[in-house]
Amino acid sequence: MKDSRIIVALDFSSERQVLDFTAQLEPPMCKLKIGKELFTLAGPTLVRQLIDKGFDVFLDLKFHDIPNTVARACKVAADMGVWMLNVHALGGRNMLLAAREALEATENRPLLIAVTILTSMGQQDLAEIGLSGNPEDNVLRLAALTQEAGLDGVVCSSHEVTSLRQAQGEVFTLVTPGIRPAGSDVGDQKRIMTPKDAIQAGSNYLVIGRPITQASDPVQTLLTINKELAALKV
Repeated sequence: MKDSRIIVALDFSSERQVLDFTAQLEPPMCKLKIGKELFTLAGPTLVRQLIDKGFDVFLDLKFHDIPNTVARACKVAADMGVWMLNVHALGGRNMLLAAREALEATENRPLLIAVTILTSMGQQDLAEIGLSGNPEDNVLRLAALTQEAGLDGVVCSSHEVTSLRQAQGEVFTLVTPGIRPAGSDVGDQKRIMTPKDAIQAGSNYLVIGRPITQASDPVQTLLTINKELAALKV
C-alpha cells in the first residue's frame, strides 16, 4: 500500500480505547492525529508509544501564544518525533516565524502547518469575532501570511483547496478536516466534502475521525477509503 493520505483523528476519551483501536491497524494504512482532549488526557507518553509502533503522528494542538512560548512548544513537539504539528495563523507573522525558526535545527524536522479558519465556523461566526469577509477570504489571507513566514502548509476546508492551490502553488501542503464519506453524519462540521472530492480538489491529506473510528468495522472502512483514493489519477 502506498503512503496513505488519510489521517485518522483519535477522538477517544481514554488511552485504552486508543491502544485497542490502533492495535487493529498497520502504520501504512493511515496517519494518526492527536488533539487537545487526548493529549491533555494521555500526554507525550501516548504520542511516543504510537510513534514507536511506526505511526506518523500529527500533533494537533494549534499553538497560539507569544512567539517565544510557541517556538519552545514546537521544539518540544519536534523532539518527541511527531510527523507534523500546527500553530494558529491568527497568532501573527512574528509567532509564525518563531515557530518555523525553532524547527530549523531539529533532527528529522516535522512538517509545520497553520490553522486558518476552523471548519466549524461560518460567516456569522466570523462577524461575531470581528473578522470581515467570508470564510474563504480569511483563509486565503491567512494562508498567504503562513506561506510568507515559510511554513509548509495550512489546515483548510476542502472548499478552499482550489483557491489555495491557485494562490500558493503545488508545493504548499493542504490538510483537510471536515471530511465525511458519502452517507455519513455531518456532525459539527459546516464545510464538508467526501474524500474523493477533496483529493480531486487538491488536498494532500484528509483528516477523518468518527466516520472511521465509530464505524461498525473501522478497519474495512479505512481500507475502502484508501482503495477509492488509490484509484484516483491525482
